[in-house]
Amino acid sequence: MDRRGFLKVAGLAGASAALTACSSPTSPTPPPSSSSVPSGPPDWAALRGELSGRLALAGDDGFAYQGFNPVWDGQKPAAVARVASAADVQACVRAARGRVAIAARSGGHSYAGYSSPSGGLQVDVRGLAAVEVLPGDQVRIGSGAALGDVAKALVQSGRCLPTGTCPSVGVAGLTLGGGIGVLARRYGLTCDHLVSATVVTGTGRVVTASADQEPDLFWALRGGGGGNFGIVTEFVFATVPAPDVTVFSLSYPDAAAPLGAWQRWIADAPNELWSNVVVRGGAQPSCRIGGCFVGSAGELATLLKALPAPAERFLQPQTYAQATQYFAGGPIARESAVASSRVLREPLDDPAQAVALLEGQPDETYLIFDGLRGAVADVAPDATAFPHRTALANVQVYVKTPPEAAEEARGRLAVIRDGLGALTGDGGYVNYIDPAMPRWAEAYYGGNLARLREVAARYDPDRVFAFAQSVSR
Repeated sequence: MDRRGFLKVAGLAGASAALTACSSPTSPTPPPSSSSVPSGPPDWAALRGELSGRLALAGDDGFAYQGFNPVWDGQKPAAVARVASAADVQACVRAARGRVAIAARSGGHSYAGYSSPSGGLQVDVRGLAAVEVLPGDQVRIGSGAALGDVAKALVQSGRCLPTGTCPSVGVAGLTLGGGIGVLARRYGLTCDHLVSATVVTGTGRVVTASADQEPDLFWALRGGGGGNFGIVTEFVFATVPAPDVTVFSLSYPDAAAPLGAWQRWIADAPNELWSNVVVRGGAQPSCRIGGCFVGSAGELATLLKALPAPAERFLQPQTYAQATQYFAGGPIARESAVASSRVLREPLDDPAQAVALLEGQPDETYLIFDGLRGAVADVAPDATAFPHRTALANVQVYVKTPPEAAEEARGRLAVIRDGLGALTGDGGYVNYIDPAMPRWAEAYYGGNLARLREVAARYDPDRVFAFAQSVSR
């Protein structure tokens, strides 16, 4: 199994949309102009002269814009700015404002390819990737840092930041959409550890958002989705001691009974336990239950007795550093897929109905049930922009496909997504953003949508960062 498949089986929960804002997947959606916003094409030569980083136009040597997913390679920007400072980002906003779509590109994992604005300006923040461990329990992280780099830097200090586990995912997109990971039930979402963020707004201002400064923007940045309010250049997070854990994986040749048992089990599990179920398509869908436990192998073994006996079983105590490698799997540069999500509020009455959605599907079609509640539910649904605090699990629908077969795969994805929605309700996770999601704004933001729109209007009044699924639409 390749790394992406392995991650889903072993317990990945944090692949995310990168910090993005742009046009729709098929055509750019330019922001409307006002009397104070210029029109006409950007002056690329002038922008090049302002940057301490590098600007590459389409056709230039070194022009590279593609993200993780080849399905979206057709979305080609007119220019890529590899920025080296917040001032560079300001220059990009001034150049693009009212002229072309602009999007930030960090890890490039946007499930809808929104980090590549067709005909627009991609702001590549990967040069802002410094990780500085601060005195006490805090860490300063540039918005271009990938999760693997963050984990490596923190392990030296015996600390960790609860995140997803795919090493190439950007910390920016993960945080801005919430940040589900293997320590979420014990320590909460990644966004729950955010102390402050430095943001270049749609008006070109540089502001610091925290509980005391720009509190409404700070609220919105914690789960409101990448690209909606500005471009983040730097984060400060509170970390936690890196725990020793026990990882596990249980394999089953069927899926309905294990899924039914798991959903009742995880609902009552201690916060120290995080787990997911990966259902894999086929004539008879199979599944694997995996996860990690902040505690000993003996304690975990006792907890696992409540689940059906598996065909295969793996259980191993590990340091947190070892666990990050276990969940990361082997290296993979890019992967072609289409994806969506639903949110499971309560255990399914008949889990076989969910499993049946994968019957006869290709074997690289997955439903991934990632356990929530625990510390995630300790925060009120309106205390941050992430609305799904009381949900039992997030469910990712993931279909691997060659780019040339993506349209057919989207059709199959839609049938599974909508069939699952009939069982779970209409919620979804913005970090698994789906350009065809029905009622997407309500699905991703729930009761927090109106406030998010107010924040977007205040910090980006001219909709510089408007894109097909921005909250300002």
